[in-house]
Amino acid sequence: MGTSSETFKKEYADFEAKVKRTVFVDNFSPQVTKEVLKTAFGQFGTVLSVEVITNYFEENNNAVGALVEMENAKQAKGVIEDIRNHPFMMSGMPRPVRGQEAKPEMFDDRPRDPIRKIDFKWVEPEDEDFEVAQKMKDLVKWHAAEASLLLKFQMEEEEKLAKQQSEMLNANYKKYESIENIMQEGALNRLARHYKVNVSDD
Repeated sequence: MGTSSETFKKEYADFEAKVKRTVFVDNFSPQVTKEVLKTAFGQFGTVLSVEVITNYFEENNNAVGALVEMENAKQAKGVIEDIRNHPFMMSGMPRPVRGQEAKPEMFDDRPRDPIRKIDFKWVEPEDEDFEVAQKMKDLVKWHAAEASLLLKFQMEEEEKLAKQQSEMLNANYKKYESIENIMQEGALNRLARHYKVNVSDD
């Protein structure tokens, strides 16, 4: 009995240490992958693991955030401070990524707290707590719908930004291509002579 209790305590202590060295990040593009996150945060220190938190209430199961585990708590704290003090962009996003300290409830694999005890019970319609439980259920659905709408809006904004960047790149390419053609065809020198403009390197 004592051995089992000590094992649970050690397991939870290890978990608490993991929480302290983990950063919760959000406000990034749904297109960002674990590999992108690991590479991006690798510049702050050693990344041990990346766990993407998925919104299962949303049709496309887009990410609502991610848990980035650093090598130690000092690195995690440094990441949070850097992100708060300096805008940190990823994958051409028009908005900076946000970072904060991770919380134990954010982890799906968190072990049972050996000190905390939770009682469960089925709530029937005639139970006095049924209405409260129903309100909580509706609130969760409302938050899920709100998050889904926000992600949709963010995706639309990112598509607009990507389109603008693509159009700008194409316009610049055509401009430089025209200049190069003029130089190669000798039209520049003819225009310079006509308007009496010196375009030589001297």
